[in-house]
Amino acid sequence: MKTANPYSRRDFMALSVAGPLVGWTPWFRPKEIALGDVRFRIVRNHRSTRRYVLLDGGQDAARQLLLHHMESRRGTAYLIEGAAREVEIGGGKLDPNRMFSRAGAEASLRSLNPAWKDGQVAAALTVLDSQREKLLDALFPPDRGLLIGIGSGASALSVTDRAASAEQCSLRQPDQSQSFYLCTDPADYQALAASPYNVVLERNVRARDDGSLERRAAARQVRFLDIETRPGDTAAQRDMLAWADTHLL
Repeated sequence: MKTANPYSRRDFMALSVAGPLVGWTPWFRPKEIALGDVRFRIVRNHRSTRRYVLLDGGQDAARQLLLHHMESRRGTAYLIEGAAREVEIGGGKLDPNRMFSRAGAEASLRSLNPAWKDGQVAAALTVLDSQREKLLDALFPPDRGLLIGIGSGASALSVTDRAASAEQCSLRQPDQSQSFYLCTDPADYQALAASPYNVVLERNVRARDDGSLERRAAARQVRFLDIETRPGDTAAQRDMLAWADTHLL
């Protein structure tokens, strides 16, 4: 009985042109992943349970910071494509940090596309529902790994805004209210509370589901850390990312 050949003719042609490779394996990891029209570039540096995500395409400085960070840090980064805070889907707009639940996505679609008919909203939600879990499976790290986001929230978000819904809050820089860590794991909170930065723990939020990545991570007991700063404050983003990456295992 013949065994199916798992390698394509293209694989062997590429090998013959490039010459023999020691330890070559005909397996290619994807360089991007999509949720509907929302696409993420994937950047990898060795195997690790550390994950990073950039959800705001308008933060080009943060994008460059994360790309530079990945040159020396093990892990996998997911960087949203585009150059604006909102992304396009089905000819309309969507806040990418509201697409991680159906309820959050619907609220965002209706808010950003007031002229849309119910059918247009339903069509976009169907696409999101069919692909959302695949994206979450990629973003959420295995084996209690850590997912770090840079600037996933709104640009005017402050630590005082989150304090009301937070389980715990540490204010080390009360005069820098827009610079803070938001985390979902109590052990990470204890470590971050020893940092020179503001930090809030949000694990059991009882407010209406907003479709954010942090809410979905908390519901699944995934270790998620979001780094929020004033818009354009790349120095704070760099310092906070370095501190967290060094002190959180």
